[in-house]
Amino acid sequence: MKNVTMFCIVCLACLSFIGCTRVETGEVGVRVDMSKQIQGTELMPGTWNQTIIGSVLTFPVKDIQISLENKTPMTSDNTALADFDINVVYAINPSSVAELYSTKSKSFNAIYEGDIYLMYNYLSTLINNAAYKSIRQYKALEVADNRANIEESIRQYVTEQLKQEKLDTSISITVVQVRNVIPNQDILESATNYVKAQNELKIKTTEVEIARKESERMAALAQNSEKSIAYMNAQAALNISEGIKNGKVQTIIVPSNMTGLMINSPK
Repeated sequence: MKNVTMFCIVCLACLSFIGCTRVETGEVGVRVDMSKQIQGTELMPGTWNQTIIGSVLTFPVKDIQISLENKTPMTSDNTALADFDINVVYAINPSSVAELYSTKSKSFNAIYEGDIYLMYNYLSTLINNAAYKSIRQYKALEVADNRANIEESIRQYVTEQLKQEKLDTSISITVVQVRNVIPNQDILESATNYVKAQNELKIKTTEVEIARKESERMAALAQNSEKSIAYMNAQAALNISEGIKNGKVQTIIVPSNMTGLMINSPK
């Protein structure tokens, strides 16, 4: 009899263990009874809850990441970005889990590996709309330089929408990160060609300025050269005159009707 009793206890213990689910850290559980009604009391992290009668649903509530990739929003100059990626992290108020799951459309949620991510699809749509609206304020080549402004704009837009739906106490946005921005290829090529043309124009302008300066230098040299030659001729004539006067040089007399006559001065 004792053996039978012990066996029954062991079996019940095994059934209790097998028929239980544990709510993990960062999650909140909600019980669904036999009639598939949602119980209004949330099951907190770390608790073991029996699932022999009814079931327990688990919902991550912290650091839930939404990644939007390969988006092509339009910019203010009516060109689509080649690629735009963004990460947004949000959290669910643990005390709002049962209400959100029971009162909001199930299409707002996403399911992954047995967990239900509350409002995931709903927020994905809000974030996508916010991103397109924010990027529309900038030209294609300005988007990358305004990441911080775009991130803040997206946060404000989503927060305002949540407030209008009276969800701001149930859902909070914790991180907005623009991960990648690639402008349209045509815009990049146009920008490259523009910069190249501007650089070439600067080079040509510099060359023209150098040529002008060189021309002015040569003109100045020519003018100074004429003055220098005249000065040297006058100086030479003065020196010859002084030399003749002092009897230190030969005197050359060239009559108009003969080639020349040289008379040596006395020594």
